[in-house]
Amino acid sequence: MNNDDAGKKTIGDLLVVMAALRTPVTGCAWDLEQDFASIAPYTLEEAYEVADAIERGDLVDLREELGDLLLQVVYHARMAEEAGAFDFHDVTDGITRKMLRRHPHVFGTPAERAVGLQKGAWDRIKAAEKVEKAAAKGDDANGETGGLLADVPLPLPALLRAVKLQSKAAKVGFDWPSLKPVFDKMREELAELEEVALPHDPRGEGEASQEQLPERVREEFGDLLFVMANVARHLNVDPEDALRAANEKFSRRFRYIEQRLAERGKSPSSSDLIEMDALWDEAKDQERKPTTG
Repeated sequence: MNNDDAGKKTIGDLLVVMAALRTPVTGCAWDLEQDFASIAPYTLEEAYEVADAIERGDLVDLREELGDLLLQVVYHARMAEEAGAFDFHDVTDGITRKMLRRHPHVFGTPAERAVGLQKGAWDRIKAAEKVEKAAAKGDDANGETGGLLADVPLPLPALLRAVKLQSKAAKVGFDWPSLKPVFDKMREELAELEEVALPHDPRGEGEASQEQLPERVREEFGDLLFVMANVARHLNVDPEDALRAANEKFSRRFRYIEQRLAERGKSPSSSDLIEMDALWDEAKDQERKPTTG
């Protein structure tokens, strides 16, 4: 053990802290009120904050955010233990056994290690696990009740879930043969959205009420996003990551607009689109200039 590690708190200490927080009467009132559903949004938020720290390359923040995410695992495990379902040690036991099982080329028999990683082995092992899990639950192992797509989690971000649904279907041959027809479909969906949406643009020539947008507008918009996720999948682009980058680019350029306007004694609300658009182009030009060091 490194001398720097002496005295550091351990996972055992964290489990004790969580148990204390959840102890009736002496624990924390807020923590005692929580359940799986109320904590789930925090779990998702912490996962995103881990991803953000990685994106920014901030290892100091990453250490803290990983701790926050670990706390979420401990929190859910503690509530499950209180319900008599499982505890944290069952969680660590399960994931450790899963990793050992899914990596026979690393942890298997001498013969398995000698063969090395086999194509499709991961999917075959997962399929076997699915059958065992279904049997343990008393579910239909062949998936007649849920189908091929049933194990794609509903709470995933919608774009990510779209990619996973498409990838599952692609494994059984339900997929475009190349990227070109996907772009053709994208243009088709865009035209359909334009057709139903423009009449509801209050700033355009449409006469329909914005408050009475038909369900078809929502449907066509969803179809367009779904096919865009398909484009991303064919290009091996993570759509969530790409959109996060676009969000950051927009924020960065808008901050530039605010800064330049402030230098002129103005704010966005006291400016106009022409001035702000010119500053937007200026921000783009600044980003394109090669840096010198």
